[in-house]
Amino acid sequence: MHDPNGDGHPLRAGSLFSGYGGLDLAVEHALDAETIWFSENNEQVSRIFAHHWPDAPNLGDITTIDWRAVPPVDVLCGGFPCQDVSTVGKRAGLAPGTRSGLWSYMAEAIDVLQPQIVVIENVRGLLSSPAVRTALEGDHDAQRNPDHATPDAATLRDLEPDPWGLGDLAARPLRAAGAVMPSR
Repeated sequence: MHDPNGDGHPLRAGSLFSGYGGLDLAVEHALDAETIWFSENNEQVSRIFAHHWPDAPNLGDITTIDWRAVPPVDVLCGGFPCQDVSTVGKRAGLAPGTRSGLWSYMAEAIDVLQPQIVVIENVRGLLSSPAVRTALEGDHDAQRNPDHATPDAATLRDLEPDPWGLGDLAARPLRAAGAVMPSR
């Protein structure tokens, strides 16, 4: 690996929803990075990952990690569960209590760790699936999820018409991609 930071070390990468490590291999290759830790809940799959990265500890269940206690990384990568945003699924979207709603834990990791680069892998359904708007400081639920903008079967037809208008209008249903890719 070459030295992208100019400090004698490769970029440090952290991996979430790691699976067997396919995304991590690509990130390491493309960015000349080194994976220093990972988070995978499936024991059998995490054994495959650990075989390829024996020095990278598994932080385990993403819902229980204290990100302030995790070594910082330059690159954070992961592919959060897609079942609720996939076009072949039930389209429950990014919402609390859904598998795809685990995205919020990745968002928390990004917020605390502040990596230079974030690599997210998911399905095209992010462009058309709904999401519940996350709370902003001083906000209350009625402001960010008014009845006419809260995702349900009726509002799915009223998603923002432009797939790249990702959550700019609070009164329109939010696309899942708008929750994942902040506008600012």
